[in-house]
Amino acid sequence: MTTAPERTDLFKELGLDVQNHATLGRVLGTGKIERASEGSDGRMQATIRINEDELMWDPSILVMPHGGDIDLELINDDKNTHCALLPSNGDRKFIWLVNHSRGRATLNLDGPGYYWFCSPTGNDEGRGLTGAIVVLGDAPPEARLDRPDQPQP
Repeated sequence: MTTAPERTDLFKELGLDVQNHATLGRVLGTGKIERASEGSDGRMQATIRINEDELMWDPSILVMPHGGDIDLELINDDKNTHCALLPSNGDRKFIWLVNHSRGRATLNLDGPGYYWFCSPTGNDEGRGLTGAIVVLGDAPPEARLDRPDQPQP
């Protein structure tokens, strides 16, 4: 479990608390933040769950150190049925999560940025069942805009 001071320190370390960097830390103000684990082959893994009676993803922010493939295990420990609509290059993934069930998804997120996921069942999103996967890193030179440097605050 991430305590409030640990969460603040981790946001600062990852650059999620600075304007024009990765301001996501200010957008999703609840839930935990965790890093995906990385195998020796560069493939990443993580577990995201819905705890009973909490109606939030745990963690609500998952950080990948770089773009690539990630294997997710999704666990619904709640008494209600939910689902997961996940981002992935080429096509989004949809996992139905009946009460007390689990599912697996393999995502490809090859570029840096924020990738949102949610449970669009019923009013889950409106009640807080939204999260984000943050992929760290810089855009490759061929993907950068050809414009002069912009002033930074």
